[in-house]
Amino acid sequence: MEWLETSMENCPVQRTLDVVGEKWTLLILRDAVNGVRRFDDFHRHIGLSEAVLSDRLRKLTTAGILTTVSYREPGSRSRNEYRLTSKGWDLWPVLVALGQWGETHAIDPEGPGPALDVTHTDCGAPVHVTVQCTADHTTLTPRDVTVRLGPGARRRS
Repeated sequence: MEWLETSMENCPVQRTLDVVGEKWTLLILRDAVNGVRRFDDFHRHIGLSEAVLSDRLRKLTTAGILTTVSYREPGSRSRNEYRLTSKGWDLWPVLVALGQWGETHAIDPEGPGPALDVTHTDCGAPVHVTVQCTADHTTLTPRDVTVRLGPGARRRS
């Protein structure tokens, strides 16, 4: 069986995009990683409608990427904060990689630079996402890897 004969129903990229593959969802995750927790703060910072924000937060919570924690301001009703779960934090390298790509290919060349600098806390050096071999930790390029159909591959019907 070859790639084009393979069903994409079990493709991990497709399944991931079904959960997080929408612009607003990724921007919510970006903000959550950077400490935004409250509905009003997401709404104000990202600028999307309340209905869309509610829908995306509900989907992320249902998927186990965010969890809700109740809070109450004095004199106000109880509300929820949204916090990343460990499953949500596992998306952090993806967000860093998207930012890294954007700094290279999508940033305004006339602008002052990226909105965020992601650096190593201990030494201050920039952080970069790479693909590595699990055995010897060397950085790999697409030419260095072999891709084969995995055990979940199914023939297209």
